[in-house]
Amino acid sequence: MEHKSRNKTTIASGEPLKLAVVGHTNTGKTSVLRTLLRDVYFGEVKNEAATTRHVERAQLTDSQTGEVLVALYDTPGLEDASGLMDWLEDNTASRRDGIERLQQFLAADIASGANGADRLDDHGYDDYSQEAKVIRQLLASDMAIYVVDAREPVLGKYRDELAILSWAAIPVMPVFNFTDSQDANIDEWQTMLARRNLHISTRFDSVAFEFSDEIRLWQNLATMLTHAEMLEQLMQRRTEDWAELYDEANIIIADFLLNVAAFVREISDDDDPLPILQQMQEAVRQSERAMQNKLLNSYKFYDNAVAATPLELQAYQQDPFDPELLKSYGIRTTSGAAAGALLGLGFDAAALGTTLGLGAALGGIAGGLLSNTSSIADKITGVKRLYIDPATITLLATRAIDLLTALRHRGHAATDATQMLYSGEQDSTKQNSGHDGDNHIDDEHTVDDTTLITPWPTHKLPSELKKARGKPQWSSLSSGKSEQAQSLRTDAAWSLSRKL
Repeated sequence: MEHKSRNKTTIASGEPLKLAVVGHTNTGKTSVLRTLLRDVYFGEVKNEAATTRHVERAQLTDSQTGEVLVALYDTPGLEDASGLMDWLEDNTASRRDGIERLQQFLAADIASGANGADRLDDHGYDDYSQEAKVIRQLLASDMAIYVVDAREPVLGKYRDELAILSWAAIPVMPVFNFTDSQDANIDEWQTMLARRNLHISTRFDSVAFEFSDEIRLWQNLATMLTHAEMLEQLMQRRTEDWAELYDEANIIIADFLLNVAAFVREISDDDDPLPILQQMQEAVRQSERAMQNKLLNSYKFYDNAVAATPLELQAYQQDPFDPELLKSYGIRTTSGAAAGALLGLGFDAAALGTTLGLGAALGGIAGGLLSNTSSIADKITGVKRLYIDPATITLLATRAIDLLTALRHRGHAATDATQMLYSGEQDSTKQNSGHDGDNHIDDEHTVDDTTLITPWPTHKLPSELKKARGKPQWSSLSSGKSEQAQSLRTDAAWSLSRKL
């Protein structure tokens, strides 16, 4: 058959890699693509079979040049490979090579859906138009990844799928999805794959994401190609982009913390602090939400209605001024800050460099202050400065770092609520990102057998945050001048980001 290779081109240096994503129905092919593409909107993901009905194309580009490096093809699920194998054995000659047998199938009526609603031909064979779409794409691709739901047992239908795929005469690499599940059967799968001469496979969980797994996926594919320049370029660029994204995210967090630390309001001795307190608390809540949204957008997690369950941030949107939240993080206030409405504010006798929690100050006024505090208060000329206290700033910092860690380990196919991640994950995140992770943790608290880690001791705020205390012009919450305030704290934000 002279036309057998009309759709096939051999990859050469400088050409994008054409990569078909194939597998049984509902193994998570579209989910894998969503996570590789960092695109929660790609395709349709449902917990039911045969969601993808047509081949969908996507591409991975060089973020610097825009050059297309890999063209990805999301294919329909293979629904009845065993039935198709029966047809191929009955209707094609075993002496012909695999491509010829597949081309003969593609020319048959059952490959085009010509049987209509009946789905069965005169010999009782089903309509294999979905399988035909997969095979056409295989024959037009340079290689394929075969997505395996690692939770599934090894069944005969999967063996038939792999046999049919092998006839396309292109490299096929199995990719295990949902490997984070306790029900994973990877050892059994690898034994079966080895018997079919498929010795190179990889793990890539589209929900519980690890960047190192993605790089390993590309590395393994590269070993199967004669010309792997595009994949090598892709790996280098994505590694650089991943590290740069992490740096930018830490600057977003640092900028937010400085904005809050520099937030100051002045009141006179006779003013009721509660209304000011409530205004300041609400401003911080809104500022934290804005910071969280920036992180979500940076990692391309949006408030996506297309997902079965929208991304939820419940754990990160608890009121930061709730005293129980401080306790859950194991953060203890050295100033004796009051519980309830007063939590989160400090009273600053700035001229004398003395600081104590506002709750303690007001409580002391009610019950009699110590003599030295009373004498200090007497020297203040009728003005008090209110600011957000160190314990609350430490809580906001810890929670922001936890959110960033969670986003770095969340696949774009995930539909459940974001979970909190602590300690071990944070340490590995630091090391993998190229940051110096040594000594970045100075304070550790154990609460209810869960180790929660703060980036610094509550009573030892980093120098940048201490400096912000005397720079009210750094805070848009104080001045209302957002761009000007951000510009003033830019250098401090970069410096603080290296300590997170």
